[in-house]
Amino acid sequence: VTAVAALILVEECVLRLDDPVDEWLPELSNRQVLKQLNGPLHETIPAARSITLRDLLTLRMGFGYTMDLSFESPIWQAMGERHLAIGPEPTTAPSIDVWMQSLGSLPLMAQPGERWMYETGSDVLGVLVARAAGQSLGDFMHERIFAPLGMKDTAFSVPQEKLDRLPPCYQVNHETGALALFDEVDGYWSQPPVFPAGGGGLVSTVDDFYAFGEMLRNGGKLGNDRILSRPAVEVMTTNQLTDEQQQDATSFFVEPRGWGFGLSVVTGRTDLSMVPGRFGWEGGYGTSWASDPKEELTAILMTQLLFPQAAAVYQDFWTGVYQALED
Repeated sequence: VTAVAALILVEECVLRLDDPVDEWLPELSNRQVLKQLNGPLHETIPAARSITLRDLLTLRMGFGYTMDLSFESPIWQAMGERHLAIGPEPTTAPSIDVWMQSLGSLPLMAQPGERWMYETGSDVLGVLVARAAGQSLGDFMHERIFAPLGMKDTAFSVPQEKLDRLPPCYQVNHETGALALFDEVDGYWSQPPVFPAGGGGLVSTVDDFYAFGEMLRNGGKLGNDRILSRPAVEVMTTNQLTDEQQQDATSFFVEPRGWGFGLSVVTGRTDLSMVPGRFGWEGGYGTSWASDPKEELTAILMTQLLFPQAAAVYQDFWTGVYQALED
């Protein structure tokens, strides 16, 4: 969703894909880059270039999560101290400006454009959209995406009168195998966050997100409401990663998938549901969404069970979806 918000500003010529983001995000200008990912924080080299909007959209800004990052490394320890080790939690995150200053105080983990690294780029993208639009991320998304698409239950928090429709979230106890409560109904999403996180802060419903997915599957339009142009959706849903970057990111998504702007893109056929051109993503709270232009479908699964415990359910769900297709 945050990628769509950014592309709206690209189409209005407020932002450009390959321009440096320094004007809007001065905290990220003049970057230093670690010589070694798990090395000392003071051993750095200058960044070869500035971070661009394209880097944020493709999660190649040079900062984020990667499987070869050691939990004992200086950079991971510094991230934890600055509330950067996980996405901004709704109830504990600092303000946007403080979070950005903390991010800017650390070196990058890789050169801009070099590696695919999960999560952080999407959170930074949300800050960029808000600053460039001159309004909060939530207000911009509501006016330009949610209201036109009739997404009446999508926001960065759930109002009190709707909390009875929000189920709690569970996780699996690794010692006993039993389900354990992770987040109460009146927990993370019951109050507006200080930091509306572009990487994973929205709460939605199947109906709402189906409308969003269908808009993208239909080339940026749903009914009479156009959110993006067809060319914008086409570039968004085209793999942007090199072969080497795809290999580097396979720990986060099973091949054959690449990454477009804010979502994964299937690049080859390996089973029933892996149709080239299919796009979507999975979420940490046990959600899975994909839209498939070739098969003319959008499907969504929401489990409220923390990833990766829901992974087997994902596979069976998508097998069932594609098994049910009739020619």
